[in-house]
Amino acid sequence: MQIKPYSYPITGTLMKLLLEADPDSKAVDAYLKDARVFVASQQAEPVGIAVLQTSEDRAELKNIAVCQHHRGQGLAKQLIVTVKQAASQLGYSSLHVGTGNSSLSQLALYQKCGFRMECIKKDFFSTYPQPIYENGIRCLDLVMLRAPL
Repeated sequence: MQIKPYSYPITGTLMKLLLEADPDSKAVDAYLKDARVFVASQQAEPVGIAVLQTSEDRAELKNIAVCQHHRGQGLAKQLIVTVKQAASQLGYSSLHVGTGNSSLSQLALYQKCGFRMECIKKDFFSTYPQPIYENGIRCLDLVMLRAPL
């Protein structure tokens, strides 16, 4: 498995992965414009993706997704380590990530990777074109987490 920085354009396979993690294609297109993208590949086939967005004072993991048949193998953790290293090399002291209140496995993953809950943005997902349900729970709130680098 190789994880490398990726240059555009975003292929259909990669966009499909990104949309699994964030079903709002307009939001994905907006944050891809000024982001750093990392792709995990196995035998030249993309199997995972992570998006790092930076601003003057903040580094954020905007999206991370792994192909279904590669989940549970530690690939998401490897992608997070890669993004943390990139953010640290850019001079940031922490990395932020947001996920839905209903994304139970993602909340567990981020905490296993050293993130701590920071705040909740209520009704963040209520404006999405289609309601999102995970684990039998309506996704409405954005849970923000932060990890020191």
